[in-house]
Order: sequence, then C-alpha cells, then structure tokens
Amino acid sequence: MSQDTKNVGKLPPALTREERENQLTALSYDAVEERIKSGKATSQELIHFLKLGSTRERQEREKMAKEIELLNAKIEDIQQSKVIEELYGNAINAMRLYSGADDGEY
Repeated sequence: MSQDTKNVGKLPPALTREERENQLTALSYDAVEERIKSGKATSQELIHFLKLGSTRERQEREKMAKEIELLNAKIEDIQQSKVIEELYGNAINAMRLYSGADDGEY
C-alpha cells in the first residue's frame, strides 16, 4: 500500500460532496497505481489508463474544453446584448423626455 492509502484515517473530513468525491478518487487512483506496480491490476484497470493516455482521449478532452469555452462566450454575448438593449431603451426614453414627450405618450 502507498503511504497515502495507509493514512486514510488521517485525512481531514470532507466538507462538501465534491471534496469527498475528490478524496475517494485520489484514494482509488493510489490503490490502482499500487496494483499496477505490483503486477496485480486487472485488465479493465489497465485498459482504462491506456485509454486515458491515448491521443484520441486527449483530443476529446480538448474538444470538450473548447465547447465549454464556446458556451461561456455565448452566455457572455447574450448577457452583453441584454445590457445593450437596456441602454438603447434608456437612451430612447431620455430622447423622448428631452424632446418634450410626456411619460404617458409612449
């Protein structure tokens, strides 16, 4: 067993579900790493890590990151267009008031 796996009881308690998942994931990776080193890993474990290291997998992760970046840019664009729309509305209202139009006329 690795030093990290032996100290499971010494880990601080996770405060969130995400922290707990991260702890368990790290422990799982440590356990599989030890089995790989000792030659006792299952074929499924070996294939999993071979796939993780493949060019295709790296490209898929890169593609997903780009898609997330694109979605965030779209969200930002939508938010900015709402702000611009509000500014145009305020400008039109200000011009109406400046031209002497009453609030109730439009």
